Amino acid sequence: MGRFPDVDDVPDWFVVLPDCAAAAPVGVALRNRGAQEVSHPSGRPWLLGRWSRNAVVVGEAGQARIAVLGEHAVTGGRLSTVAGRMRSVAGLDGLAGSLAGSHYLVASVAGDVRVQGSVTGLRPVFHARIGDAAVAGDRADVLAHLLDADVDERRLAVRLLNSSALHPLAGEPVWHGVSALATGHCLVLDGAGRRRSVRWWNPPEPVVPMAEGARALREALSAAVEVRGRGRDLVSCDLGGLDSTSVYCLAAGGGTARVVAYTADGLDPLGDDVTWARRTVTALGGLEHHVIAGDRLPMVYEGLRDIDDRMDEPCPAAVHRDRWLLIPRSAAARGSRLHLTGFGGDELLAGSPAHLHTLLRAHPRTALRRVRGFAAQRPWSLRETLRQLGDSSPYRAWLARVGDALTAVPPAMDTPTLDWGTPPRLPPWATPDAVAAVRELVRDAARAAEPLAPTRGQHVELEAMRSTSRMVRQLGQMAARLGVTIAAPYYDDRVVEAGLAVRAQDRITPWRYKPLIVEAMRGVVPDESLSRQTKDEGSHEVEAGMREHRAELLALCEDSRLARLGLIDADVLRGVCSRPLPPSLQFDALYQTVACEVWLRTLQGAAVPS
Repeated sequence: MGRFPDVDDVPDWFVVLPDCAAAAPVGVALRNRGAQEVSHPSGRPWLLGRWSRNAVVVGEAGQARIAVLGEHAVTGGRLSTVAGRMRSVAGLDGLAGSLAGSHYLVASVAGDVRVQGSVTGLRPVFHARIGDAAVAGDRADVLAHLLDADVDERRLAVRLLNSSALHPLAGEPVWHGVSALATGHCLVLDGAGRRRSVRWWNPPEPVVPMAEGARALREALSAAVEVRGRGRDLVSCDLGGLDSTSVYCLAAGGGTARVVAYTADGLDPLGDDVTWARRTVTALGGLEHHVIAGDRLPMVYEGLRDIDDRMDEPCPAAVHRDRWLLIPRSAAARGSRLHLTGFGGDELLAGSPAHLHTLLRAHPRTALRRVRGFAAQRPWSLRETLRQLGDSSPYRAWLARVGDALTAVPPAMDTPTLDWGTPPRLPPWATPDAVAAVRELVRDAARAAEPLAPTRGQHVELEAMRSTSRMVRQLGQMAARLGVTIAAPYYDDRVVEAGLAVRAQDRITPWRYKPLIVEAMRGVVPDESLSRQTKDEGSHEVEAGMREHRAELLALCEDSRLARLGLIDADVLRGVCSRPLPPSLQFDALYQTVACEVWLRTLQGAAVPS
């Protein structure tokens, strides 16, 4: 398997070194690549990489130095003040729990180094032992390059699952020797070049009443949007569903920058994003708004032959890369350098019915009313609903069952969502070797796996955030090549905390659509826009795209890199791609496989055959 070609092919990245002589060879290697550098208080190399001007803010005092990288409003002066009070890296907890925005926080204090990203995984921290020292970074492929490491075929096989949410396996890098930091943890590198993971964050208890929680969410989301717009003359914003509408209205009412809105008009005749977007713009006084006609939008699966983005992992969004980039490309042409999105709102605001499993134990009458409501709407199987409500087995038991059922018939459409998650499946074109590898990894993980939160509801929500935030991170890397930063305020730590803290009985209901954001945005979003109960879901475009670009899908089966690795049967995949997907096969199963195949080809610089 070909290795990642070179760190020179990666536009933005950084590596964090411990304050020890053993890390010197890594520093020399990166300096030879022309990396920018910030040193430890000792003078040894600390942060090395490639970043844009003003992307890193540093403060220092005595033997402490703090750096923040990303979207934030913190100043070097504030960081220096905090550094002056620090005696160990543990003293960073207060700052870490107070900053608005989305960023990395790195500190060097008295010989120890602390590195942390975001609790959703939008800013992941990867780490590896290189020579005699452990190092960290924001891209797994850069560390793999320093290790001269190959792709881990067993971890790549996990990416074939029809869901990218399977904690703790889903977020693991697909490179030998490279690991990902767990949610809510920071990485500490000591003066001997050793590493340890330390938990600093836990999800909040969901005990806050709606009124109080709505105010807190409004304040957190307002601060998140204000941080991005500060000092800018122009920003752009998606304007589609209720989540992006809220972000747009906050930005438009902030007064710090001109806001240009973009709405994509899909081909689905039932889609109504454009109708609602125009109502919002009219109510706000007719601000600048661009509608992209459906016939201008590239189809799903279009442009697979042209993908050349350097990603450190397969990206499911590759199947609609050209389609998704059309708005950022238009915004860049308009002069925007920052584009606000509503990504993350669904996971945080729609909420998971799995909360009802816990609510049943504390407030049985309230929980049962909601269960009946969801069961009538979805509809849910009564027998399976009762089974899931009565089942109190731990997460590791659920995960073990997932390993046993990787090739079973997918769950029926009437299966309720009250468990630790929806069991993923491997596609029919996965080889027996791939199935065996994934099953072994799942079973190994199940022996000691802990959920992301004590309750099913919060675990499901956090896992969904981590899953989709990985894709948003990769979309951001694609857009960065256009000169545009993609901002997703709903993934900010403070916003996530505010949303998760609200009581489940207030936030999770079958009778209201996203009640928390509706209450939080009263007086910000026009009343008429807050009454929306629909969401465009895009399945029409998936089917149409497969019909129109079947040839590009079939081309992936020719000399398949996944087949070379023994992970898929190319003939079976070719047969599936030759006709409409069967009802038993979810479209994301094909997404995952296409993402892995395209990524391997990009990794090797090999084009998809025509």
